[in-house]
Amino acid sequence: MRSLRSYVGGQWVASSNRATTLFNPSTEEAIAEIPAGEVDWKKMLRYSREKGTASLQALTFTQRGELLQAMAKTLHEGREELISLATANGGNTRGDAKFDIDGASFTLAAYADIGAKLGDTHIMVDGEPEQIGRTARFSAQHVRLPRAGVAVHINAFNFPAWGLAEKAAAALLAGMPVMSKPASATALVAHRMMEMILEQNILPKGALSLISGSSGDLLSHLQGQDVLSFTGSSDTAKILRATEGVVERSVHINVEADSLNAAVLAPDVELGSETFALFLNDVVRDMTQKTGQKCTAIRRIFVPEDKVDDVVAAMSERLADLVVGDPAADSNVRMGPVATETQFKDVRAGIERLAAQTEEGYGGTGEIEGRGSVGGKGYFVGPVLRVTRDAAKCEALHAHEVFGPVSTVAAYSGEASSAAALVRMGEGGLVTSLYSDDRKFFAELVPLIAAFHGRLYLGSEKIAGQSPGPGTVMPALLHGGPGRAGGGEELGGLRGMAFYQQRTALQGDKAILTAITGVK
Repeated sequence: MRSLRSYVGGQWVASSNRATTLFNPSTEEAIAEIPAGEVDWKKMLRYSREKGTASLQALTFTQRGELLQAMAKTLHEGREELISLATANGGNTRGDAKFDIDGASFTLAAYADIGAKLGDTHIMVDGEPEQIGRTARFSAQHVRLPRAGVAVHINAFNFPAWGLAEKAAAALLAGMPVMSKPASATALVAHRMMEMILEQNILPKGALSLISGSSGDLLSHLQGQDVLSFTGSSDTAKILRATEGVVERSVHINVEADSLNAAVLAPDVELGSETFALFLNDVVRDMTQKTGQKCTAIRRIFVPEDKVDDVVAAMSERLADLVVGDPAADSNVRMGPVATETQFKDVRAGIERLAAQTEEGYGGTGEIEGRGSVGGKGYFVGPVLRVTRDAAKCEALHAHEVFGPVSTVAAYSGEASSAAALVRMGEGGLVTSLYSDDRKFFAELVPLIAAFHGRLYLGSEKIAGQSPGPGTVMPALLHGGPGRAGGGEELGGLRGMAFYQQRTALQGDKAILTAITGVK
């Protein structure tokens, strides 16, 4: 059985306050353990601040980008092994594992390209120079430089590879060392990624650490130059926001939490049209990919009243062909189990809550025996489609995210204002997708819901052949959202680096500013 230790302070150590066992969610067999051990987290943070900060900030953006490119190459070369581990520890199908692992290497490569474009400099200028005196001689320039601390990343169970990479890419390129903590239950992929990176001797000492298991009292030692980025439940986010470092020392915190993402089908979209096919492909994919365990998954599907039955029938036909089971036991399986026993119980409870206020569309309440399952083992949940004809009064639809292969078709009047009112009841989301070929519908709806989302996906016939769907997080675009979604922002190209940098206004002789920044 594999033993997953932490890599902190430049060495592998046992760091968790208790031993933890990792399981295969398809078979419930133990496959790895995180051993118990004690670590001086104050000392480990000091090591990263001193070693990691100095080594990274001595490099130019181009050089840091080269490190990211080497990481991307290493993960791509180890892709098959990582896919196998994702199936064993996460219950991923091959397609789902590739989505996670390729997303990780693609994001690292994307930020490597940004580093090359920023060039051989250590300072990032922010905006144009400003004349603030009687003449241009007395000028000002905003700049961004890396914070002199450590970026602590707490990642979710569903994307162990992509979650590590998307946070680390922006932080490392900005010049901040990273301490990354994957969710314990699915830590096998992230742990092996760390081993691969160390085997290739890619990063300088202290630049990247991995925390397996509990982080102990690490958060109590964060200082004002450190940052904390978290992806997970809103309940945990509340606890983190109340920690001493955040409250008393102004540690910057970024949160990505729950999200009741929506899809809106406009009344102009005809059944059988290319735009309807795009809509159908997207909602079914995002409902079932990674067994619905995606922060960007579509949970609420708003459809004009006269199209509800047709949409339910079309989705049900697609879902009926979906084979659920152990991906390692049968190559025909297209959806595996949820990741953990706790997740299984939470999803089943969420379905029951939703079922009490909705009618069945497909799949009942998710009871299913997975193909290849032996002795009833495995945390399998079948795809569940619920229906409501009165979405405004369906409290469960707008108040609780069921983090599994579950979605609800909800009727609206067909008016943009009606759709907007229902979408906004989710109180903030990562992404909502709109499907129409009517520019007027987009023009009416977008201004009504944009403030409630980090991203809006505008699906139409013109982009049907190019779109990867709303559930794919792109390195160039913001990932995050207001309200229920946590109020944070990640990625977005250069924007993703701002969290790890301090913006400072320089004012003085323009010639001196030019000498510092290179901007004339």
